[in-house]
Amino acid sequence: MKKVISIMLMLVMVLACFTLAACEGESSTAEQKNENNEGAELPVHVSEDKFRSYYHIWVCAFEDSNGDETGDLQGIINKLDYINDGNPETDTDLGLDAIWLSPIMPSDSYHKYDVDDYMDIDPEFGDLETFDRLIEECDKRGIDVILDLVLNHCGTGHELWRSAYTEAKAGNLEGDARYYRFTTDGSVAGTGWRSVLGGTRLWYEGQFSPEMPEWNLEYEGTRAYFEEVAKFWLERGVAGFRLDAVMYMTDETTDGTEFLNWFYKTAQKYNPDVYMVGENWQSNPEIYNTYKSGIDSQFAFSFATGSGYFPSYTIAGRGENLANQLKKFDEKSKEANPDAINAFFLSNHDMVRSGNYFANGLADQKMAAAVYLLTPGNSFTYYGEEIGMEVPEGCSDNDAFYRGAMNWDEENPNPIWCTAEAYSDCPYGGVEQQTKDPDSLLSFYRDAIKVKNQNPQIARGDITQVISFGDSSVCAFKVEYEGKETIVVHNLSDDEGKTLTLTEDMLRSPVLRGKLCALTQTQPQQAQSEAEITDVTFSKAELKMPPHSTAVLGSAE
Repeated sequence: MKKVISIMLMLVMVLACFTLAACEGESSTAEQKNENNEGAELPVHVSEDKFRSYYHIWVCAFEDSNGDETGDLQGIINKLDYINDGNPETDTDLGLDAIWLSPIMPSDSYHKYDVDDYMDIDPEFGDLETFDRLIEECDKRGIDVILDLVLNHCGTGHELWRSAYTEAKAGNLEGDARYYRFTTDGSVAGTGWRSVLGGTRLWYEGQFSPEMPEWNLEYEGTRAYFEEVAKFWLERGVAGFRLDAVMYMTDETTDGTEFLNWFYKTAQKYNPDVYMVGENWQSNPEIYNTYKSGIDSQFAFSFATGSGYFPSYTIAGRGENLANQLKKFDEKSKEANPDAINAFFLSNHDMVRSGNYFANGLADQKMAAAVYLLTPGNSFTYYGEEIGMEVPEGCSDNDAFYRGAMNWDEENPNPIWCTAEAYSDCPYGGVEQQTKDPDSLLSFYRDAIKVKNQNPQIARGDITQVISFGDSSVCAFKVEYEGKETIVVHNLSDDEGKTLTLTEDMLRSPVLRGKLCALTQTQPQQAQSEAEITDVTFSKAELKMPPHSTAVLGSAE
């Protein structure tokens, strides 16, 4: 009798756990075809355009294939099935369909932003043959690849710089010196201009460092060289470029907008569908202005970093404020360039990892992931972000620690030391451990990206309306694409379930097309005003959402 009772108690516990986790299991990707939540799973959309979900790989820290303690291109090839295995029906990969590679061209530094040769591969990472094989393997899986391209400056090992420097020291500014920024105006000293030692009163521009001389973007020779570079890589199969430091691309007779417009149109000669995203740390109005160049995307820095809208508003539960900021940014960007594609992210290689932003725990990390992934435009996930990698305590002022070795297995650390022996903390375990846990951050990322891929209209649409439910913790907005409407709803409250009523003027004949729940069995809600809400459901115009959850609704018409 005791044995029977024990078995019954175990069954009850299992069912209770299943109910708590239901929002994160297979049902998170189910289409709800009627008000009773009955329906089949939506198909996964395979992108054939510029709208993609990117994985940002810091190459030397990702995967070492040859035991030299430096990540390389072959290592990326070996791990492609983790990113996308090419089969949309599987759930064991992330489902990401594009990669942004950190600089891979020859350079004397570990970060490679001081390029010595724009048409080769740094030997630490492999060679052009390996790169071609990477492109081939990515093509098999439907993965686009963009390269980090540094056009503002180069390295002092570049052959044009060596020639220019020698000529300039000898007083000749009419030869290769024209490729760079030289001046005899001594007033520039101390403002990012460097003295040409052993020469006359002569300076060259190197705002980032003396080892990074800046190109003369006005010179026709420079532009002809950059066209060769674009042609070289585009003909090798890259889909486009992440352009470094676009805010600095300003000379006497050109500005960043003019130069970007020239380079974008030039690259289109070799790939009409080339994709470009610019690094622009300036304020949003400056980003809107730079969109007039016609460039596809610029990173939305105001939404990232610890103080950005995504992390700070998620933590504070300021849902409606977040929706308003998203709508404003989307509208202003597309006013400047109707074809603009938002580029949203949480963190990157130049800032403290997003895992450090969320001291309150795993639920906030999951919620922030859902918010930035399910927003119009392209998403950029920094490697290791999907497993919660963190910068160690006391290392937040050292960018090498933003680029620590990928944690594939907590029990078998990745022996990579290319980033000045920097390492990362990973409080939730590595990929191996999190793959086995349906409640893990990695499992949540896989679910969220699948919901995104099942609803491709979200990435491609425009935010046309902020939906107000009279609750400041609810982030809800309407996206329109090709005449169809979709509503994305996030409950950012960490302790209150919500019952929200959808009216006909919000969305006609709504059905539930996806759901996610950030709360876990190990981090349950502290309390709920509506404690019975443990899953996202939609019935008879009522949307029920537990704390920290997401719903995607579309029209059945």
